Formats: sequence, structure tokens, C-alpha cells
Amino acid sequence: MAHNELVTDLAALFLEDVPLIDLRAPIEFQEGAFPHAVNLPLMTNEERAQVGTCFKQHGQAAAIALGHSLVCGEVKAERMAAWQTHIAAHPNAVLYCFRGGLRSQTVQQWLAEAGLERPRVAGGYKALRQLLIQTVEQSAREDNWTVLTGMTGSGKTHLLNRVSCAIDLEGHAHHRGSSFGRLPEGQPSPIGFENTLAIEILKRRQQGEHHFAVEDESHLIGRCAIPLPLFERMGMAPVVVVEVSREERAEQIRQDYVVDLAERYRAHHGDEAGWSLFCEALQDSLARLKKRLGDMGWRELDSLMRGALEEQARSGRSEAHLAWIGLLLERYYDPMYLYQLEKKQERIVFRGERAACLAYLNQLAKPAC
Repeated sequence: MAHNELVTDLAALFLEDVPLIDLRAPIEFQEGAFPHAVNLPLMTNEERAQVGTCFKQHGQAAAIALGHSLVCGEVKAERMAAWQTHIAAHPNAVLYCFRGGLRSQTVQQWLAEAGLERPRVAGGYKALRQLLIQTVEQSAREDNWTVLTGMTGSGKTHLLNRVSCAIDLEGHAHHRGSSFGRLPEGQPSPIGFENTLAIEILKRRQQGEHHFAVEDESHLIGRCAIPLPLFERMGMAPVVVVEVSREERAEQIRQDYVVDLAERYRAHHGDEAGWSLFCEALQDSLARLKKRLGDMGWRELDSLMRGALEEQARSGRSEAHLAWIGLLLERYYDPMYLYQLEKKQERIVFRGERAACLAYLNQLAKPAC
């Protein structure tokens, strides 16, 4: 292998889950990265900022000289050791920086001098990111997409988990999509969300899949935006409506947003802190709807929620939550859903209860999948 070898088959890096060494500064990595990348930067955020300022004021040669003076001696030895350790554990690892330029060339050369020949990505992070953007654009343009909708609490995510060609947008966003959808683990960066979604689409198209089912979502899932080409395609796609009674939906919400979510908070933060943070998150979620509920309406629901949380803390029983959940569905979520559904009437191709929708979606996907 030549010490300056370039990887030009960018799709293969994602399709084969090739380990990637991201040489960008931590601040760049935090803004957006790839699932199989580890950040082992050539320069810290501060060092990168100094080199960038030097480049603007004195040009490339001076910036390169400053970079070498900042990363030398013990500092260089420590970073070399980190790269060597990672490559020893992942012998097929590939290097990249932002554009596949000086940073990755420098590290590639240093490693070669130490007897480790590793390739770098042609075009770097920017080229990889562009490939993923184009993947989503192409899929939105060429593939078949079907949207599953239904009133809040219909269990759409659970249903789609049993559909062979479903893509879980909320799973990629680490968020359940509603005002109450925050999860204790937090969300990825918006770019990180786009990247993992695009990689799934890339892999499944490579396997010959060209029909995908997704849940009806707003453009934003928490802080993560569905890529605009896909969101626009969803706005034109055929719609399947799952129909579930309000009582069943209230029970589904109790299970998902009270019982399960409380357990997730406890698992993530410990019993006492997790319970406290769960209660705070639930009340904050309701408070976000205060303007739409009106002050009196919000106060009533907030009082019912607080009473239910006290009962849950005391006895472990959560059935009291059904009171505020039922009222919230009746007064806010159901009217909003019916208003939105009216706009989709012409695109509805099927409606029915859960089992019927499941059968329809799975059958629909078979010829293309």
C-alpha cells in the first residue's frame, strides 16, 4: 500500500461499516459525525483556531509551520500513540479530515514513517457527507414512500416496528416526536441524525429495497430536522390511517410516556434522580402546551398530572394518569389531528385497525423489497 493511498469508493465505507478515524477537531466532530467514526484529532479546538487565524493573516505556509510547532515532541508522541492503538484494534481503519487535505495527509505520512500504512478518504468528511445528502435526495425522488398516520397514542411506532420496510425516523432522532417525546439519553446532533438515516437508506437500497414506510412526522423531531427532500416527499406520499379508540390510545400513552419513560429515566440517572428528572420532564412537556390549552385548561391538567405523579410515587400505580391523558387527547391532540387529516384526504389509500394496517403495509412492500 502506498503511503498516500486514497479511498475513492465512499459508499463502501458505509456499506461495510469500515472503522473511520476522524482527525478533525472535537468541535467539528460534535457538530456531525458518522456511526463508525472515532474522533482522534490532529489538533485540539484551540490549536485549530490558532492555525486558522494564522492562515488568514499570513497564508498557508505559515499556518502549516505553526501547526507543526504546536503538534510536536510529547504532544505529537501522545497523538501518534492514540492513532497506533486504535489501528492495532481496527487494522482496516481509514483516515479522514474535513476535505481530505493537509490534516489527513500529515497523519498518513507520520503513520507511514512509523511503519503503519493507512489510506485516507478522498475529499474527506465533506465528500462523505455529500454522498449521504445525495442518497436521501435520490431516494426521495426515485423510491416509493408510504406514510402511516393515526391519532396520538395509536401505537404507530410499535406497528411500524413490525413492518418489513419501515424506517424509524424517531429512532434515528432518539425522540418520540411529540411535545412529550424527549428521552433521557438526549438526541444526536441534527447532522448526526441525517447521517445515520441516510446510511440506513443507502444500505437498504443496496440490498434492493425501494419501498419504505415511515410514520407521519412534523419537519422537526425534537431538534432534528427531517431532510427537506424526504419531508416534501412524505407530504405527497400515499397515506395509511390506523384507527384506535381513545381509551386504547390513552392506555398506550400511559404505558409509553409514563411507565416506560419513568423506567428509562431511572435506568439512565439512577432511581431517585431519575424519578425526579422524569417528573420534571413530564410537567415541562405539558407546560409547553400552555398557550394552546389556555391558562385554565393547563392548570386543570397540571393539577391532575401532579396528583397522578404523587400517587405513582406513593403506590407505584400509574392508572391515575389516564385522567389528564384522556382530557389532553380530547381537547388538544385529537382536534389537531382531525384538522391535519382533513388536508390528507386525497392521499389516503387505506384505513383500518392495527392488524389490518400491518397486513396492508407488509403486503405493499413485498414486490419492491
